[in-house]
Amino acid sequence: MDTVTSTSSSKVYLVDDAVEVRRRLARLLAAIPGVEIVGESEDADGALQSILTSHADVAVLDLRLAGKTNFALIEALSRAQPSIVKIILTNYSGAAFRRACVAAGADFFFDKTSEFDKACRTIKSIVNARAARPAE
Repeated sequence: MDTVTSTSSSKVYLVDDAVEVRRRLARLLAAIPGVEIVGESEDADGALQSILTSHADVAVLDLRLAGKTNFALIEALSRAQPSIVKIILTNYSGAAFRRACVAAGADFFFDKTSEFDKACRTIKSIVNARAARPAE
């Protein structure tokens, strides 16, 4: 069973207010076998519903969008669909922000300036682990 079927692909949704960041992420993640980019948002308004209707497995979220923190979106996503892996990729990487994101339900937290590649490798690991699971 070496073939990858559409059911084994991992759907990733991107939320960042910088179009350049979303493009870079989309390009890097789309190069990972088994990743499907299912949507993007530049702000928190409507992002929750878009993520849920896209049936995303992974959501990559910037912590600050349009000058506001994104804790409410992280919390709402955690309540509505706890199985979605929530990855925070942000320039606001202080310990207090990290703790608050984890408290809101984030699964991973990365500094955008120094851990961008680490975030991509983590997503690749998640995708590979998901693809290795036996079909249900």
